[in-house]
Amino acid sequence: MEIDLDNEFLKVPLNRKYMHIYIVRNSILKQIIKTLPLFKGKLLDIGCGHKPYRSVFLSSQSKVTEYIGMDMCDNRMYDNKPEICWDGNKIPLPENSIDCAVATEVLEHCPYPDKLLIEAYRVLKPGGVLLVTVPFFWMLHEVPYDEYRYTPFSLKRHMENSRFSVHELSALGGWNASMAQMMANWMSFGINNIRIKRLVKMFLFPVFKILLKNDKIPANFATGQMITGLSCVAIKQP
Repeated sequence: MEIDLDNEFLKVPLNRKYMHIYIVRNSILKQIIKTLPLFKGKLLDIGCGHKPYRSVFLSSQSKVTEYIGMDMCDNRMYDNKPEICWDGNKIPLPENSIDCAVATEVLEHCPYPDKLLIEAYRVLKPGGVLLVTVPFFWMLHEVPYDEYRYTPFSLKRHMENSRFSVHELSALGGWNASMAQMMANWMSFGINNIRIKRLVKMFLFPVFKILLKNDKIPANFATGQMITGLSCVAIKQP
């Protein structure tokens, strides 16, 4: 499916400057586009931030007719305000009022993730779809609001404890992508000397690209595997 990307957040170039965000943003976007045919009607974007995927959800290739962004009302990281606010307890929408929902890179910031998932289940209509992505391999971020890293098994348990039926649980990247991500994070944030940082990026960027090109996303989860993050498509059964 071809989607016109009209904002800089989604158009991440493969270069030395943006290598630390290239993998995660592209893997999440690919998963959203893959899941887009399951979305329709009224969509709730949980933890919408500055709403980078709004244009994708409302594109001509989508069956979504209304977009509702939700975030913390006191979140000063973003200029544009969400349509509705999350107070940490209840989503301010009626039961069975939303057709589909997404929560990209949100659950790792929730001290009580089941509380949010149970509320998402409540506002979704029977048969409604929820797409969740979470990091597995990532540095501390948005400190001190960085709570968890999820394995496939813990994420599945949280979804099922919240009464969702897991339709698909998949990795976003494998060993090579994880190694490339580690290299990118180290080069971007672990080296303080600007001159040395530029030199290291110049020499290791070709290795970064080779790792990405040869990455194999695991089809199953087993001991000894490495993943960058997870995607879960869950359904509120009728």
